[in-house]
Amino acid sequence: MKTLVITQPGKTAVENRPEPESGPGEVLLRLHTVGFCGSDLNTFRGANPLVSYPLVPGHEIGALIEAVGPGVDPAWRVGQCVLVSPYSHCGSCSACGAGRENCCRNNQTLGVQRDGAMSEYFVVPETRLFTSGSLSPPELALVEPLTIGFHAVDRARVGPGESVAVIGCGAIGLGVISAAASREARVIAIDVDPAKLAVAESCGANHLIDTSSEPLHDSLQALTGGEGPDVVVEAVGTPGTFVAAVDEVCYAGRVVYIGYAKAPVEYETKHFLLKELDILGSRNATGKDFRAVIRMLESGSFPSRKVITETVPLESAGGRLAAWDRDPGRVTRIHVCFS
Repeated sequence: MKTLVITQPGKTAVENRPEPESGPGEVLLRLHTVGFCGSDLNTFRGANPLVSYPLVPGHEIGALIEAVGPGVDPAWRVGQCVLVSPYSHCGSCSACGAGRENCCRNNQTLGVQRDGAMSEYFVVPETRLFTSGSLSPPELALVEPLTIGFHAVDRARVGPGESVAVIGCGAIGLGVISAAASREARVIAIDVDPAKLAVAESCGANHLIDTSSEPLHDSLQALTGGEGPDVVVEAVGTPGTFVAAVDEVCYAGRVVYIGYAKAPVEYETKHFLLKELDILGSRNATGKDFRAVIRMLESGSFPSRKVITETVPLESAGGRLAAWDRDPGRVTRIHVCFS
């Protein structure tokens, strides 16, 4: 079977590998669509500290069940469209003991700490599957990246009428915007790219701030009556945006960080105390988040077509990953199609 491999930073190859077989409790998937995400881009750049090479990328999956192994629940049927939760959990660490398997200390995410699904066929445990009666494989491949934003909004305890500022309108930020809008919050989308802000508006943002042409602080103050947003979700991952989240959030507000800055961050720590902030990390997603995103996509309220920048065949995937590296601002999502 054909498989895309990142052989070393900046290098990819399409290799022929043996087709896997499903064992007890497993299903064999025939891949239809796999999305590239920011983790894949960082792996290509050599900037992902969790990765060793060579590595098969890919954990945003839309697939069809090709075969089922012994003991698999009969609810999973050959030909059924599915998506995959790409995370693992050990069941014994403190996070798992607290019921927060999404941040398991020993998590192994597909395409990061272990080979992903950028292949024609892939085997997964049935326990990692989700499905929908109406969504297509490309729509199913959008679910996982959107769950990251849904989980962040859940961590922030967003309620109706609250102001939520979202820094960064890539695919992860769009998930935050959609989730906050679904909770009837007043959403403020922040980015430097007018095109991405336009997509953010179609995802439910009430206000747009283009920081390439207007000051962030003054704009947020004007939109929040001089108080600052109730919640700020940082979805960029730079030292500057990390600091801005704490500077701009209101007193008694909540800050949620989804990514992590790739360089040390210097804070004015008095804001932590004077504002009595809740500063929260958000990692991966739960089954609850997957089900919530599936319901949203089934409702037709999310502009899926606007989020998918382009769809390419496997043979072109390595070249498109390199092009994304050269021009990262142009891409929201690249889908690799196997059909």
